[in-house]
Amino acid sequence: MTTAPGTPRRAPAGAAVLREDVTEAIRAAVFAELASVGFSRMSIEGIARRAGVGKTAVYRRWKSKLSLVVDLVGAVAVQGLPAPDTGSLYGDVRALLEVASHALRHPVASQVIPDLLVEAARHPEIADTLKAALLDSRQGVVARIVHAAAERGELPADTDPDRAVDLVLGPLYWRLGVVRTEPPRGYLDDLARSVVAALTA
Repeated sequence: MTTAPGTPRRAPAGAAVLREDVTEAIRAAVFAELASVGFSRMSIEGIARRAGVGKTAVYRRWKSKLSLVVDLVGAVAVQGLPAPDTGSLYGDVRALLEVASHALRHPVASQVIPDLLVEAARHPEIADTLKAALLDSRQGVVARIVHAAAERGELPADTDPDRAVDLVLGPLYWRLGVVRTEPPRGYLDDLARSVVAALTA
């Protein structure tokens, strides 16, 4: 039996329609739970309760809390980080430090990132996803900054982008993510100048 032209097709019986507003509520709840209790104590029950949905709604989308967190962190990695284009190496480094500093100060990120770094030692899936989210995307941005500076003649053509990542983001993460002390006034300006001096030495 064929369907008459113009007749709307019906979804197959039993097909699950995943509402985007529910999915977004679950994602927001995951971030909140990670910041509140950490990955090890986080549960599907707690996520569902915070999102205002049943556990079934979570399990329809993700098979476990690990797959949920890996998917969530992976989605953040895909968003990427735009490369600054200020016209100078100092300006680009300073702009990148400003963005990274803001991200590391975010109340959720400041709790979630250190916790997931600990969990990465136990879960290779988290380790791989965090590498993409925290390292690979940043390496790409810094590589573009280095390439642009080399084209302007500010850096040698063989400048190592990996070394630049260490110089740009290493001190900032140590200060905000590990030691957790508020930088003094002018810290980002001084750090940007130090990075440029190290790269051009």
